[in-house]
Amino acid sequence: MKMQDSIAPDYRYLRPLKKPESATFPVYKKLEAALGQATDHPDNVVAHTLATCAGYAYSDAATLAMIMARLGLESNHCREISEVVDAMFISSHAFLVQSRDGRVVILCYRGTQPLNFINWLTDADINPETVAIPFADPPVSFQVHGGFYRNVRATRHEVIHALERALDGRSVRAKGKDMPHPLEALYITGHSLGAAMAAMMAVMLRTEKAYEPIARKLRAVYTFGQPMIGEPALARACDGDEFLHGNLVRYVYGSDVVPQLPPTVSGPFAHFGQERHCGPGATTDAVDRPTEQLGNLTGLVAAPMAFLTHQLRLFRNLPFQQSLYDHGPQHYITALTPAGVNSEFGDPG
Repeated sequence: MKMQDSIAPDYRYLRPLKKPESATFPVYKKLEAALGQATDHPDNVVAHTLATCAGYAYSDAATLAMIMARLGLESNHCREISEVVDAMFISSHAFLVQSRDGRVVILCYRGTQPLNFINWLTDADINPETVAIPFADPPVSFQVHGGFYRNVRATRHEVIHALERALDGRSVRAKGKDMPHPLEALYITGHSLGAAMAAMMAVMLRTEKAYEPIARKLRAVYTFGQPMIGEPALARACDGDEFLHGNLVRYVYGSDVVPQLPPTVSGPFAHFGQERHCGPGATTDAVDRPTEQLGNLTGLVAAPMAFLTHQLRLFRNLPFQQSLYDHGPQHYITALTPAGVNSEFGDPG
């Protein structure tokens, strides 16, 4: 089990030696308070913050801590918990970003690295596993995506231990010191494979009795480009849970193909929670019908074609119903940056 810690800088105490640059940090001056006080989801500030967190989870703990400090979580405690077992198709990376006062924690799962073959095999490893999920007593068994489930399970116990530390008013870091306050607001997020893992972890927290103290602090789950994690019966059970139905928010950018996966040839899968679309011409209003499975394999061929043609000016505007280009985390960050708000680089909005 790999663990990496980092403490982000506090930009309030940095004084430039020369004329200040146009970049201004933090982006949100009271981000801890905004995350702690948000009650209605989706929330624009929360969506932007978590989309950025999910995008930079493709880096390391130090980089993610720095980016989240720029946004407004200055002097945050950031911890990476990872487990990679190639032969088992496991490549699980969870980040915990804890605010300086300890009140807010973001649990963010890293998504699929485009050049990481093991990650791609995990996404393709859709052979379902039968898992007993205690929505009721006795628990009911559901078919879930085997790869997603195994990757969440690989780091789950260490993640839970870190969250228990936060509940007790301690740092999420393994040897961290006491914090000014115990955990009050927990958010879970991720992009792509990370989004599926975030949704799976949310189901576990909401249904496992042992996790109730942590689940009571869970404010919302925001996912970006999330594939489906289980059979339609599981989706119906999740939508029957008031929290999972109303506070799990799934964003879909443009023609992103991944929310349509796995395809129907892999067996029946379905989404749950709120679905919101973003990108050019889209509104972030809730949609009446969630994205459905890809009906045939043609879309899997068209999706990379859309990525390639986007690199060629002559074919850039061809309409594709499925696109791998639209799956990029940078698109979600840009689309969900509120008007007039600076980017994570300090560029004016």
